[in-house]
Amino acid sequence: MSNGKRRQPSLAQLRAFAAVAEHLHFRDAAAAIGMSQPALSGAVSALEETLGVTLLERTTRKVLLSPAGERLAVRARAVLDAVAALMEEAEAVRAPFTGALRLGVIPTVAPYLLPTVLRLVHERYPHLDLQVHEEQTASLVDGLGTGRLDLLLLAVPLGVPGIVELPLFDEDFVLVTPLDHWLGGREGIPREALKELNLLLLDEGHCLRDQALEICREAGRGLTGAGRGPSAEGGGRRAGAPVTTTAAGLSTLVQLVAGGLGCTLLPRTALKLETTRSSQLLTGYFADPAPSRRIALAMRAGAARGAEYEELAAALREAMRALPVRVLGNG
Repeated sequence: MSNGKRRQPSLAQLRAFAAVAEHLHFRDAAAAIGMSQPALSGAVSALEETLGVTLLERTTRKVLLSPAGERLAVRARAVLDAVAALMEEAEAVRAPFTGALRLGVIPTVAPYLLPTVLRLVHERYPHLDLQVHEEQTASLVDGLGTGRLDLLLLAVPLGVPGIVELPLFDEDFVLVTPLDHWLGGREGIPREALKELNLLLLDEGHCLRDQALEICREAGRGLTGAGRGPSAEGGGRRAGAPVTTTAAGLSTLVQLVAGGLGCTLLPRTALKLETTRSSQLLTGYFADPAPSRRIALAMRAGAARGAEYEELAAALREAMRALPVRVLGNG
């Protein structure tokens, strides 16, 4: 007979045999699994027929496992345990905010928003296994597309087909300067002032660098990268000095500012953490409307856990009202 056509044992048969193997008594085994004794005996006999193996040695006084029964009882119990684990996993999947959630976060957000995110998850979703991955935007978007990541926390708009953005808040940029800078500590700074500044930027690949460059272009300043020619943007106005100093993170940028190498733009959420590390800094605030960025969660369109992610976004909006940001609605 071909193995492909051989009958397979049912879970009821395996459950009956495992109970008999454990209790070595038909009446006790039947009671343990809620079966009648005749049904239990019939299930074990059917299993023996299906497997073509004698599992039990029946005597008038007791039940013994045959050598084959000893071996197969272990397998039967393993199968039943695996089925139980499958059912538990299915129940966990059905329950919202359980299991693993792989969250990707950009470096200019992670240190400043993760305390709020982690506190919320710990207090409201204690059974959620949150796994955080800090990467630059391009890597995060790729990870979301391939399924390596489930959800992103980053600056938008991304403009990527197949990704749905759940806006959380807008936050202003501020100008961080050395102590002796003429704009240090001022309010109502016009954006045009950026045309005259030695502005320090993050390395290429950071979305915050691109945002800073765009702000400068809007202010009428052309910026150039190290080793590149002057930018043609800026409506024919004077190009700024080449960007010859960059940093991999905001903490380094701020230390460069404290050392007198120039000024930089910081998002408001980063201001408290980064500027308290040095007494050699001042903060300037732009006139309204100040340059700003938008932070959102991003998920795959049609994500199976989309409703959960939307609920998480709503909870994060409430949790982030304590931050120096303008929390957005659900749209």
